[in-house]
Amino acid sequence: MTDQWELCAEYVVIKALDNGVAIFGLTRGKDTKFHHSEKLDKGEIMIAQFTEHTSAIKIRGNAEVLTKHGKLRTTGE
Repeated sequence: MTDQWELCAEYVVIKALDNGVAIFGLTRGKDTKFHHSEKLDKGEIMIAQFTEHTSAIKIRGNAEVLTKHGKLRTTGE
């Protein structure tokens, strides 16, 4: 069984490179569902955390994402 603190300790930083970047949190469990959404404008930053309720984060638009695994950039296409 996963230690709950370990499960909740993962963060990502999302920086919008254009206006209108959409971020969606998806649930854990039998059925994956959207449970939260945010819109960022150019230059805005969001720090998101994986939790017992959030198993995935979807990003739509042109953004830079920083994780413990490195820096990623969406194409926005």
